[in-house]
Amino acid sequence: MDNIISLSANALVEKLRSGEVSCVEVCKAYINRVNKFEKEVKAWAYIDKKTIIEKAEEKDEYRKSGKPLGPLHGLPIGVKDIIGTEDMPTECGTELRKGVPESSDAEVVNLLKISGAIIMGKTVTTELAYFDPGKTTNPHDKTRTPGGSSSGSAAAVAAYMAPLAIGSQTKGSIIRPASYCGVVGYKPSFGLISRNGVLKQSSKLDHIGVFGKNVLDVALLSKSLIKKDLYDKDTIHYSAEHMLEECKKGPHFEPKFIFYKTKNWKNIDTVSQKAFEFLIKKFKKNIEIFDEPSYFKDIHLHHQVIHETDMANSFQKFYKNSKKKLGKKLVEAIERGMKYSANQYTESVDFMEQSYRSYSEVFEDYHGVLTPCSTGVADKGLKSTGSPEFCTIWTYMGLPAISLPLLTGQNNLPLGVQLVGDKLDDLRFLGTANWLEQNCKD
Repeated sequence: MDNIISLSANALVEKLRSGEVSCVEVCKAYINRVNKFEKEVKAWAYIDKKTIIEKAEEKDEYRKSGKPLGPLHGLPIGVKDIIGTEDMPTECGTELRKGVPESSDAEVVNLLKISGAIIMGKTVTTELAYFDPGKTTNPHDKTRTPGGSSSGSAAAVAAYMAPLAIGSQTKGSIIRPASYCGVVGYKPSFGLISRNGVLKQSSKLDHIGVFGKNVLDVALLSKSLIKKDLYDKDTIHYSAEHMLEECKKGPHFEPKFIFYKTKNWKNIDTVSQKAFEFLIKKFKKNIEIFDEPSYFKDIHLHHQVIHETDMANSFQKFYKNSKKKLGKKLVEAIERGMKYSANQYTESVDFMEQSYRSYSEVFEDYHGVLTPCSTGVADKGLKSTGSPEFCTIWTYMGLPAISLPLLTGQNNLPLGVQLVGDKLDDLRFLGTANWLEQNCKD
Protein backbone atom coordinates (compact mmCIF):
# COMPACT_ATOMS: atom_id res chain seq x y z
CA MET A 1 0.00 0.00 0.00
CA ASP A 2 2.78 2.44 0.95
CA ASN A 3 4.53 1.56 -2.29
CA ILE A 4 1.45 2.59 -4.29
CA ILE A 5 1.14 6.05 -2.79
CA SER A 6 4.86 6.69 -3.30
CA LEU A 7 4.48 6.24 -7.06
CA SER A 8 4.11 9.20 -9.38
CA ALA A 9 0.80 9.66 -11.18
CA ASN A 10 2.52 8.74 -14.46
CA ALA A 11 3.87 5.51 -12.98
CA LEU A 12 0.47 4.70 -11.47
CA VAL A 13 -1.29 5.16 -14.82
CA GLU A 14 1.14 2.76 -16.51
CA LYS A 15 0.65 0.11 -13.83
CA LEU A 16 -3.12 0.55 -13.95
CA ARG A 17 -3.19 0.23 -17.73
CA SER A 18 -1.05 -2.91 -17.71
CA GLY A 19 -3.00 -4.49 -14.86
CA GLU A 20 0.10 -4.71 -12.66
CA VAL A 21 -1.99 -3.04 -9.95
CA SER A 22 -5.75 -2.84 -9.81
CA CYS A 23 -7.76 0.33 -9.45
CA VAL A 24 -9.25 -1.12 -6.27
CA GLU A 25 -5.76 -1.54 -4.79
CA VAL A 26 -4.84 2.04 -5.69
CA CYS A 27 -8.02 3.54 -4.28
CA LYS A 28 -7.77 1.49 -1.08
CA ALA A 29 -4.21 2.74 -0.60
CA TYR A 30 -5.34 6.36 -0.81
CA ILE A 31 -8.42 5.72 1.34
CA ASN A 32 -6.09 4.29 4.00
CA ARG A 33 -4.18 7.58 3.94
CA VAL A 34 -7.43 9.51 4.27
CA ASN A 35 -8.40 7.35 7.24
CA LYS A 36 -5.01 7.99 8.84
CA PHE A 37 -4.52 11.71 8.23
CA GLU A 38 -7.81 13.41 7.37
CA LYS A 39 -8.78 13.94 11.01
CA GLU A 40 -5.76 16.23 11.39
CA VAL A 41 -5.34 17.72 7.90
CA LYS A 42 -9.06 18.21 7.11
CA ALA A 43 -8.52 18.46 3.36
CA TRP A 44 -11.88 17.05 2.26
CA ALA A 45 -15.22 18.81 2.17
CA TYR A 46 -16.87 15.62 0.88
CA ILE A 47 -15.62 12.09 0.33
CA ASP A 48 -17.62 8.86 -0.06
CA LYS A 49 -15.20 5.96 0.36
CA LYS A 50 -17.75 3.27 -0.50
CA THR A 51 -18.56 4.93 -3.82
CA ILE A 52 -14.85 5.30 -4.63
CA ILE A 53 -14.36 1.52 -4.30
CA GLU A 54 -17.48 0.83 -6.38
CA LYS A 55 -16.15 3.06 -9.16
CA ALA A 56 -12.74 1.38 -8.88
CA GLU A 57 -14.33 -2.04 -9.34
CA GLU A 58 -16.08 -0.77 -12.46
CA LYS A 59 -12.76 0.54 -13.83
CA ASP A 60 -11.09 -2.83 -13.26
CA GLU A 61 -13.90 -4.67 -15.04
CA TYR A 62 -13.73 -2.20 -17.91
CA ARG A 63 -9.98 -2.79 -18.34
CA LYS A 64 -10.52 -6.55 -18.45
CA SER A 65 -13.02 -6.07 -21.30
CA GLY A 66 -10.19 -5.02 -23.60
CA LYS A 67 -11.83 -1.74 -24.58
CA PRO A 68 -9.61 1.34 -25.13
CA LEU A 69 -8.56 3.06 -21.90
CA GLY A 70 -8.47 6.79 -21.25
CA PRO A 71 -5.18 8.54 -20.41
CA LEU A 72 -6.13 8.81 -16.72
CA HIS A 73 -7.79 5.40 -16.44
CA GLY A 74 -8.44 4.46 -12.82
CA LEU A 75 -6.54 7.40 -11.31
CA PRO A 76 -8.23 8.90 -8.21
CA ILE A 77 -8.30 12.72 -8.25
CA GLY A 78 -9.51 15.38 -5.80
CA VAL A 79 -11.61 18.29 -7.04
CA LYS A 80 -11.90 21.71 -5.39
CA ASP A 81 -15.32 22.31 -3.88
CA ILE A 82 -16.20 25.23 -6.15
CA ILE A 83 -16.27 22.90 -9.17
CA GLY A 84 -19.72 21.56 -9.97
CA THR A 85 -20.49 17.85 -9.53
CA GLU A 86 -23.91 16.35 -10.08
CA ASP A 87 -23.38 13.40 -7.72
CA MET A 88 -21.68 15.27 -4.85
CA PRO A 89 -22.42 18.50 -2.97
CA THR A 90 -20.76 21.68 -4.25
CA GLU A 91 -20.74 23.87 -1.15
CA CYS A 92 -18.08 26.45 -2.17
CA GLY A 93 -16.89 26.76 1.42
CA THR A 94 -20.06 28.48 2.63
CA GLU A 95 -22.93 27.31 4.81
CA LEU A 96 -25.23 29.05 2.34
CA ARG A 97 -24.75 26.10 -0.04
CA LYS A 98 -24.71 23.30 2.54
CA GLY A 99 -25.46 19.98 0.84
CA VAL A 100 -26.27 21.60 -2.51
CA PRO A 101 -25.25 19.62 -5.64
CA GLU A 102 -25.13 21.01 -9.18
CA SER A 103 -27.55 19.83 -11.86
CA SER A 104 -24.62 18.78 -14.07
CA ASP A 105 -20.88 18.28 -13.91
CA ALA A 106 -18.50 21.14 -14.62
CA GLU A 107 -16.62 20.75 -17.90
CA VAL A 108 -13.36 19.82 -16.12
CA VAL A 109 -15.18 17.06 -14.21
CA ASN A 110 -16.70 15.83 -17.46
CA LEU A 111 -13.23 15.73 -19.06
CA LEU A 112 -11.80 13.86 -16.06
CA LYS A 113 -14.50 11.22 -16.38
CA ILE A 114 -14.02 10.92 -20.14
CA SER A 115 -10.30 10.38 -19.48
CA GLY A 116 -11.10 7.53 -17.11
CA ALA A 117 -10.30 9.24 -13.80
CA ILE A 118 -12.19 8.62 -10.56
CA ILE A 119 -13.42 11.70 -8.68
CA MET A 120 -12.45 10.90 -5.09
CA GLY A 121 -14.37 13.81 -3.57
CA LYS A 122 -14.42 17.56 -3.06
CA THR A 123 -11.48 19.34 -1.45
CA VAL A 124 -11.87 22.23 0.97
CA THR A 125 -11.90 25.79 -0.35
CA THR A 126 -11.88 29.09 1.48
CA GLU A 127 -15.29 30.78 1.58
CA LEU A 128 -16.42 31.35 -2.02
CA ALA A 129 -12.73 30.95 -2.99
CA TYR A 130 -11.74 34.23 -1.32
CA PHE A 131 -9.65 34.87 1.82
CA ASP A 132 -11.77 33.63 4.75
CA PRO A 133 -10.18 30.24 5.65
CA GLY A 134 -11.75 26.80 5.66
CA LYS A 135 -10.94 24.00 8.10
CA THR A 136 -7.79 22.64 6.40
CA THR A 137 -4.40 22.62 8.16
CA ASN A 138 -0.91 22.37 6.70
CA PRO A 139 0.25 18.70 6.51
CA HIS A 140 3.79 19.75 7.52
CA ASP A 141 2.64 21.62 10.64
CA LYS A 142 -0.99 21.57 11.73
CA THR A 143 -0.58 24.95 13.46
CA ARG A 144 0.13 26.66 10.11
CA THR A 145 -2.02 27.64 7.14
CA PRO A 146 -2.08 25.46 4.01
CA GLY A 147 -2.66 28.64 1.98
CA GLY A 148 -5.76 29.40 -0.01
CA SER A 149 -8.09 29.36 -1.65
CA SER A 150 -7.25 25.87 -3.00
CA SER A 151 -6.38 24.75 0.52
CA GLY A 152 -7.71 21.20 0.45
CA SER A 153 -6.36 20.36 -3.01
CA ALA A 154 -2.78 21.25 -2.08
CA ALA A 155 -3.01 19.60 1.35
CA ALA A 156 -4.55 16.37 -0.01
CA VAL A 157 -1.67 15.91 -2.48
CA ALA A 158 0.94 16.89 0.13
CA ALA A 159 -0.46 14.34 2.61
CA TYR A 160 -0.56 11.61 -0.06
CA MET A 161 -4.35 11.43 0.22
CA ALA A 162 -4.63 11.93 -3.57
CA PRO A 163 -2.04 11.67 -6.35
CA LEU A 164 -3.48 14.71 -8.15
CA ALA A 165 -6.02 17.44 -7.49
CA ILE A 166 -7.76 20.30 -9.27
CA GLY A 167 -7.75 23.87 -7.94
CA SER A 168 -8.39 27.41 -9.12
CA GLN A 169 -6.62 30.77 -8.99
CA THR A 170 -7.90 34.32 -9.32
CA LYS A 171 -4.89 35.87 -7.62
CA GLY A 172 -2.58 33.39 -5.87
CA SER A 173 -4.81 30.45 -4.97
CA ILE A 174 -2.79 27.67 -6.62
CA ILE A 175 0.77 28.95 -6.41
CA ARG A 176 0.70 29.92 -2.72
CA PRO A 177 -0.89 26.70 -1.32
CA ALA A 178 1.48 24.62 -3.46
CA SER A 179 4.44 26.49 -1.98
CA TYR A 180 3.19 26.22 1.60
CA CYS A 181 2.36 22.51 1.27
CA GLY A 182 5.47 21.51 -0.70
CA VAL A 183 3.84 20.26 -3.90
CA VAL A 184 3.81 21.34 -7.54
CA GLY A 185 0.99 23.74 -8.43
CA TYR A 186 0.47 24.69 -12.09
CA LYS A 187 -1.72 27.56 -13.30
CA PRO A 188 -1.90 27.38 -17.12
CA SER A 189 -2.20 30.37 -19.41
CA PHE A 190 -5.55 32.15 -19.29
CA GLY A 191 -8.04 30.49 -21.62
CA LEU A 192 -6.64 26.96 -21.68
CA ILE A 193 -8.96 25.21 -19.20
CA SER A 194 -12.72 25.78 -19.10
CA ARG A 195 -14.38 27.43 -16.07
CA ASN A 196 -17.83 26.26 -17.22
CA GLY A 197 -19.68 24.92 -14.16
CA VAL A 198 -17.21 26.48 -11.70
CA LEU A 199 -18.08 29.18 -9.15
CA LYS A 200 -17.35 32.48 -10.87
CA GLN A 201 -15.49 35.27 -9.11
CA SER A 202 -14.14 37.09 -12.16
CA SER A 203 -14.36 35.93 -15.77
CA LYS A 204 -11.35 38.15 -16.52
CA LEU A 205 -9.11 36.60 -13.86
CA ASP A 206 -10.36 33.11 -12.94
CA HIS A 207 -8.07 30.21 -13.90
CA ILE A 208 -8.36 26.45 -13.33
CA GLY A 209 -5.12 24.68 -12.43
CA VAL A 210 -3.71 21.46 -11.03
CA PHE A 211 -1.63 20.03 -8.18
CA GLY A 212 0.76 17.08 -8.28
CA LYS A 213 4.00 15.72 -6.86
CA ASN A 214 6.14 16.65 -9.86
CA VAL A 215 6.04 18.55 -13.16
CA LEU A 216 5.42 15.48 -15.34
CA ASP A 217 2.38 14.60 -13.23
CA VAL A 218 0.76 18.01 -13.64
CA ALA A 219 1.49 17.81 -17.37
CA LEU A 220 -0.26 14.41 -17.52
CA LEU A 221 -3.37 15.82 -15.88
CA SER A 222 -3.41 19.14 -17.70
CA LYS A 223 -3.20 17.43 -21.08
CA SER A 224 -6.68 15.98 -20.51
CA LEU A 225 -8.20 19.27 -19.34
CA ILE A 226 -6.97 21.70 -22.02
CA LYS A 227 -9.86 21.87 -24.48
CA LYS A 228 -11.90 24.55 -26.22
CA ASP A 229 -15.33 24.88 -24.59
CA LEU A 230 -18.14 26.71 -26.36
CA TYR A 231 -19.69 27.48 -22.96
CA ASP A 232 -16.60 29.35 -21.79
CA LYS A 233 -16.01 31.99 -24.43
CA ASP A 234 -12.52 32.74 -23.08
CA THR A 235 -11.21 29.26 -23.90
CA ILE A 236 -9.21 28.84 -27.09
CA HIS A 237 -8.22 26.03 -29.43
CA TYR A 238 -4.84 24.82 -28.18
CA SER A 239 -3.04 21.60 -29.02
CA ALA A 240 -1.96 19.88 -25.82
CA GLU A 241 -1.72 16.40 -27.32
CA HIS A 242 2.08 16.30 -26.99
CA MET A 243 2.29 18.17 -23.68
CA LEU A 244 3.77 15.26 -21.74
CA GLU A 245 6.32 14.42 -24.42
CA GLU A 246 7.44 18.06 -24.73
CA CYS A 247 7.66 18.30 -20.95
CA LYS A 248 10.01 15.30 -20.88
CA LYS A 249 12.19 16.75 -23.65
CA GLY A 250 12.78 20.02 -21.86
CA PRO A 251 14.42 23.08 -23.43
CA HIS A 252 16.50 22.65 -26.60
CA PHE A 253 19.38 24.56 -25.03
CA GLU A 254 20.44 25.71 -21.56
CA PRO A 255 17.66 28.01 -20.31
CA LYS A 256 18.06 31.61 -19.21
CA PHE A 257 15.94 33.17 -16.48
CA ILE A 258 15.22 36.59 -15.02
CA PHE A 259 14.95 36.98 -11.26
CA TYR A 260 13.21 40.05 -9.84
CA LYS A 261 14.01 41.34 -6.38
CA THR A 262 10.80 43.34 -6.44
CA LYS A 263 9.80 46.14 -4.09
CA ASN A 264 8.06 43.35 -2.13
CA TRP A 265 11.37 41.57 -1.50
CA LYS A 266 11.55 43.31 1.89
CA ASN A 267 8.38 41.43 2.91
CA ILE A 268 10.13 38.07 2.64
CA ASP A 269 11.57 36.66 5.86
CA THR A 270 15.36 36.55 6.16
CA VAL A 271 15.72 32.74 6.03
CA SER A 272 13.66 32.61 2.82
CA GLN A 273 15.70 35.42 1.29
CA LYS A 274 18.88 33.42 1.95
CA ALA A 275 17.31 30.34 0.36
CA PHE A 276 16.55 32.28 -2.82
CA GLU A 277 20.03 33.78 -2.82
CA PHE A 278 21.41 30.23 -2.66
CA LEU A 279 19.28 29.29 -5.70
CA ILE A 280 20.51 32.33 -7.63
CA LYS A 281 24.10 31.45 -6.79
CA LYS A 282 23.67 27.80 -7.80
CA PHE A 283 22.26 28.82 -11.18
CA LYS A 284 24.39 31.95 -11.64
CA LYS A 285 25.10 31.15 -15.29
CA ASN A 286 21.36 30.78 -15.96
CA ILE A 287 19.90 33.65 -13.92
CA GLU A 288 20.15 37.40 -14.36
CA ILE A 289 18.79 39.75 -11.69
CA PHE A 290 16.81 42.77 -12.87
CA ASP A 291 14.71 45.53 -11.39
CA GLU A 292 11.04 45.05 -12.13
CA PRO A 293 9.38 47.27 -14.77
CA SER A 294 7.95 50.51 -13.37
CA TYR A 295 4.39 49.73 -14.47
CA PHE A 296 4.28 46.59 -12.29
CA LYS A 297 3.39 48.79 -9.33
CA ASP A 298 0.10 49.74 -11.06
CA ILE A 299 -0.95 46.16 -11.71
CA HIS A 300 -1.86 45.40 -8.08
CA LEU A 301 -4.50 48.15 -8.05
CA HIS A 302 -5.81 47.26 -11.52
CA HIS A 303 -6.18 43.64 -10.45
CA GLN A 304 -8.03 44.71 -7.32
CA VAL A 305 -10.48 46.90 -9.26
CA ILE A 306 -11.37 44.07 -11.67
CA HIS A 307 -11.44 41.37 -8.99
CA GLU A 308 -13.63 43.22 -6.50
CA THR A 309 -15.97 44.73 -9.09
CA ASP A 310 -16.56 41.30 -10.58
CA MET A 311 -17.07 39.73 -7.13
CA ALA A 312 -19.63 42.40 -6.28
CA ASN A 313 -21.51 41.34 -9.40
CA SER A 314 -21.00 37.57 -9.09
CA PHE A 315 -21.87 37.38 -5.38
CA GLN A 316 -24.64 39.99 -5.24
CA LYS A 317 -27.27 37.36 -4.41
CA PHE A 318 -25.24 36.04 -1.45
CA TYR A 319 -24.56 39.59 -0.28
CA LYS A 320 -28.15 40.80 -0.64
CA ASN A 321 -29.80 37.80 1.01
CA SER A 322 -27.21 36.65 3.57
CA LYS A 323 -24.62 39.36 4.18
CA LYS A 324 -24.37 38.56 7.91
CA LYS A 325 -23.44 34.95 7.16
CA LEU A 326 -20.49 35.90 4.95
CA GLY A 327 -16.92 36.37 6.15
CA LYS A 328 -15.69 39.84 7.01
CA LYS A 329 -12.99 40.02 4.32
CA LEU A 330 -15.40 38.88 1.63
CA VAL A 331 -18.04 41.46 2.61
CA GLU A 332 -15.44 44.22 2.65
CA ALA A 333 -14.22 43.25 -0.84
CA ILE A 334 -17.75 43.14 -2.23
CA GLU A 335 -18.54 46.55 -0.77
CA ARG A 336 -15.38 48.04 -2.26
CA GLY A 337 -16.34 46.47 -5.57
CA MET A 338 -19.65 48.31 -5.56
CA LYS A 339 -17.89 51.67 -5.45
CA TYR A 340 -15.52 51.52 -8.43
CA SER A 341 -16.63 53.54 -11.46
CA ALA A 342 -17.20 52.11 -14.92
CA ASN A 343 -14.25 54.20 -16.10
CA GLN A 344 -11.95 52.67 -13.46
CA TYR A 345 -13.03 49.16 -14.45
CA THR A 346 -12.56 49.77 -18.18
CA GLU A 347 -9.13 51.30 -17.60
CA SER A 348 -8.07 48.29 -15.51
CA VAL A 349 -9.28 45.84 -18.15
CA ASP A 350 -7.54 47.75 -20.96
CA PHE A 351 -4.29 47.80 -19.01
CA MET A 352 -4.22 43.97 -19.00
CA GLU A 353 -3.45 43.86 -22.72
CA GLN A 354 -1.21 46.92 -22.59
CA SER A 355 0.94 45.50 -19.80
CA TYR A 356 1.26 42.11 -21.51
CA ARG A 357 2.30 43.67 -24.82
CA SER A 358 4.93 45.71 -23.01
CA TYR A 359 6.21 42.70 -21.12
CA SER A 360 6.04 39.92 -23.74
CA GLU A 361 9.34 40.93 -25.38
CA VAL A 362 11.12 39.58 -22.28
CA PHE A 363 10.40 36.05 -23.51
CA GLU A 364 12.27 36.63 -26.75
CA ASP A 365 15.53 36.35 -24.77
CA TYR A 366 14.56 34.39 -21.64
CA HIS A 367 12.82 31.08 -20.99
CA GLY A 368 11.04 32.41 -17.95
CA VAL A 369 10.92 34.53 -14.82
CA LEU A 370 11.83 33.20 -11.38
CA THR A 371 10.23 34.79 -8.33
CA PRO A 372 9.11 33.80 -4.83
CA CYS A 373 5.63 32.30 -4.52
CA SER A 374 4.96 34.00 -1.21
CA THR A 375 6.55 35.97 1.61
CA GLY A 376 8.11 32.81 2.99
CA VAL A 377 7.01 29.48 4.45
CA ALA A 378 3.44 28.90 5.59
CA ASP A 379 2.25 31.51 8.08
CA LYS A 380 1.68 30.49 11.67
CA GLY A 381 -1.98 30.24 12.63
CA LEU A 382 -5.14 29.31 10.73
CA LYS A 383 -6.94 32.67 10.63
CA SER A 384 -5.17 33.81 7.46
CA THR A 385 -4.16 32.03 4.25
CA GLY A 386 -1.12 34.25 3.62
CA SER A 387 -0.37 36.96 1.09
CA PRO A 388 -0.76 36.48 -2.70
CA GLU A 389 1.35 39.57 -3.52
CA PHE A 390 3.97 37.62 -5.49
CA CYS A 391 1.32 36.03 -7.74
CA THR A 392 -0.89 39.01 -8.63
CA ILE A 393 1.09 40.38 -11.59
CA TRP A 394 1.30 37.06 -13.43
CA THR A 395 -2.35 36.15 -12.89
CA TYR A 396 -3.40 39.60 -14.09
CA MET A 397 -1.45 39.18 -17.34
CA GLY A 398 -2.76 35.63 -17.82
CA LEU A 399 0.72 34.05 -17.92
CA PRO A 400 1.43 30.41 -17.06
CA ALA A 401 2.95 29.99 -13.60
CA ILE A 402 4.13 27.00 -11.60
CA SER A 403 5.23 26.56 -8.00
CA LEU A 404 8.14 24.14 -7.64
CA PRO A 405 9.03 22.78 -4.15
CA LEU A 406 12.77 23.31 -4.56
CA LEU A 407 13.77 25.10 -1.33
CA THR A 408 13.26 24.92 2.42
CA GLY A 409 12.80 27.83 4.78
CA GLN A 410 12.30 28.32 8.50
CA ASN A 411 11.83 25.16 10.59
CA ASN A 412 12.72 23.09 7.50
CA LEU A 413 9.32 23.87 5.98
CA PRO A 414 8.81 23.80 2.20
CA LEU A 415 9.42 26.95 0.18
CA GLY A 416 8.25 27.07 -3.41
CA VAL A 417 9.99 28.75 -6.34
CA GLN A 418 7.64 30.36 -8.85
CA LEU A 419 8.48 30.03 -12.54
CA VAL A 420 6.52 32.22 -14.97
CA GLY A 421 6.42 31.80 -18.75
CA ASP A 422 5.04 33.46 -21.85
CA LYS A 423 1.32 33.36 -22.55
CA LEU A 424 0.20 30.27 -24.50
CA ASP A 425 3.74 28.89 -24.51
CA ASP A 426 2.75 26.24 -21.96
CA LEU A 427 4.34 23.22 -23.66
CA ARG A 428 7.80 24.79 -23.75
CA PHE A 429 7.17 26.32 -20.32
CA LEU A 430 6.50 22.95 -18.67
CA GLY A 431 9.62 21.52 -20.33
CA THR A 432 11.63 24.33 -18.75
CA ALA A 433 9.96 23.70 -15.38
CA ASN A 434 10.87 20.03 -15.66
CA TRP A 435 14.49 20.96 -16.44
CA LEU A 436 14.64 23.18 -13.35
CA GLU A 437 13.07 20.50 -11.17
CA GLN A 438 15.52 17.84 -12.38
CA ASN A 439 18.54 20.11 -11.94
CA CYS A 440 17.56 20.96 -8.36
CA LYS A 441 17.24 17.40 -7.11
CA ASP A 442 20.44 17.63 -5.13
